[in-house]
Amino acid sequence: MKLKPILYNLGFLLLLLSACSKSEDSTTAEAVNDDLEGPISRPASGYGADGTYEVGEVDFPNTEYPGTQVTIFYPEGVTTARPTIFYSHPYGGEDKEYNRGLFEFIAKKGYAVVFVPYKTEDISIDHRYQTLWTGFTTAAANYPMIIDTQKVGFMGHSFGGGASIALAYRAFTENGWGADGRFLFTMAPWYSYQITPDQLQNFPVNTKLITQVYDQDVFNDHRLAIDIFNSINITNAEKDFYYLWPSTVDGYEYTTEHNLPNSRSAYDAYDYYGVYRLLDALIDYSFNNSQAGKHVALGNGSAEQVTLPGYNGELMVPLEVTDNPSPKYSQGNYTFPCSSPNNPRIAYCN
Repeated sequence: MKLKPILYNLGFLLLLLSACSKSEDSTTAEAVNDDLEGPISRPASGYGADGTYEVGEVDFPNTEYPGTQVTIFYPEGVTTARPTIFYSHPYGGEDKEYNRGLFEFIAKKGYAVVFVPYKTEDISIDHRYQTLWTGFTTAAANYPMIIDTQKVGFMGHSFGGGASIALAYRAFTENGWGADGRFLFTMAPWYSYQITPDQLQNFPVNTKLITQVYDQDVFNDHRLAIDIFNSINITNAEKDFYYLWPSTVDGYEYTTEHNLPNSRSAYDAYDYYGVYRLLDALIDYSFNNSQAGKHVALGNGSAEQVTLPGYNGELMVPLEVTDNPSPKYSQGNYTFPCSSPNNPRIAYCN
């Protein structure tokens, strides 16, 4: 997999905007923090609003990638093990700063998240998977005072989105993780290795799933996400497929390119309303059986699920949600098409 280095420039940009650039009209949340790009602020309350915990970090050596560290983000002051998300980063996104916004959001809400860097130019795809697996299992074994493996989610983007399927299946079935709650949240996934058709048909019955693709992504064919979504044995009531469209509000473009979400550039309302809010709700449903959380995360197109905020009467384009996804563009639109011989599931391209 050869992505141009510019795609994942790992420099982290902290972008500060003045308070007067934020709307206070009825079509958007109250301005609670002004470090997001664009005219729309974070949610002030409800799903997607920042939590109240301070964020702690603990690092330990990444044995499969010498010279790097595995990081656990967690809520400081909590004295019991917390439900945990195991995050698999995109190809080239091995610096935790790439998605610090997401990790800190999770920890502020009272949960832990494990970040494991794998080598971009590795010896094999199998070793990248092994690096992630070793980091996840070592974190769980060595920090039981932080990580509750009875309530877990696997989340990933691009290469990590494809990898999350096999890693989650292994953790759920071999290790018994997630007995009291489990989910998958995949974003713009690349090819999925180490997962068989039979395994896809044997995920534990309490597994929930959100799959997202982004309209302006020209790297990963949406058919890769559609294949897994259609092939996994999770019922339609427990999974939703999201299509995110770009929007222009007050002259600012909320893009839906391959690198959504990230904290290094274009850190804006789409990160919060298109990703964090839905993750927040999915966590609440998966771990606490909250029906309010299900209505937002897996609402089959409910208004609370798909409606996005706006500024001065200009609304962002609503999310598109379906249980029957189909590709909108030809495979020639993508750097990594479903029909590539590199795809171990090439037989399932439609």
